[in-house]
Amino acid sequence: MWLINSSIGRKVVMSVTGIALILFLTFHGCMNLVALFSEDGYNMICEFLGANWYAVVATLGLAALAVIHIVYAFILTAQNRTARGNNRYEVATVVNSGKVEWSSKNMLVLGLIVVVGLLLHLYNFWYNMMFAELMGTYQQIDPADGFAWIKETFASPLFVVLYIIWLAALWFHLTHGFWSALQTLGWSGKIWFQRWKCIGIIYVTLLILAFVVVVLAFAFKCAPSLCC
Repeated sequence: MWLINSSIGRKVVMSVTGIALILFLTFHGCMNLVALFSEDGYNMICEFLGANWYAVVATLGLAALAVIHIVYAFILTAQNRTARGNNRYEVATVVNSGKVEWSSKNMLVLGLIVVVGLLLHLYNFWYNMMFAELMGTYQQIDPADGFAWIKETFASPLFVVLYIIWLAALWFHLTHGFWSALQTLGWSGKIWFQRWKCIGIIYVTLLILAFVVVVLAFAFKCAPSLCC
């Protein structure tokens, strides 16, 4: 099958899964913003997306997309390094001339930071919420009380710093991945190439800011719901 065996096919899979994950992040970011205005409203969403069958199915689907995206990223990186052979260091010369973005050169490193941050996020929230509800391993905080879990997590300065680093890496990763995915899918000619890059930077910046604002608001207890 060409989606698996060919280089172009693998890039298409990377692009489609990447776009799907960006759409999920958009939903997740909008959902998190609700916590800034209403504790009850946010917890209502958390309860709706708790250990229900549709939420579990969606979670498994997202996990599959993430795993496919990560696996294909490693495959393409290894393939590109093998193809370049001893000429791989010529990339640095091109980068220094301004023709290749820093994020493009360091996508693997950025991807690794994103994966580590994702695992941290899953531990702090998914493990303590959906997984705990499925397994019945209740702690002092109700698994459905997402607002309390946000307060608990970002009361720690260490987690705040780690999340900011993660979100910064995610910004670099997505700003490159956004236009790269559209280019792979053939949606960027000479005119639209720069336009998509500009649109991608604006879109991803707003998306990441949605997450950063929530982290900082709870870190400094400035969310209206915290009665600051």
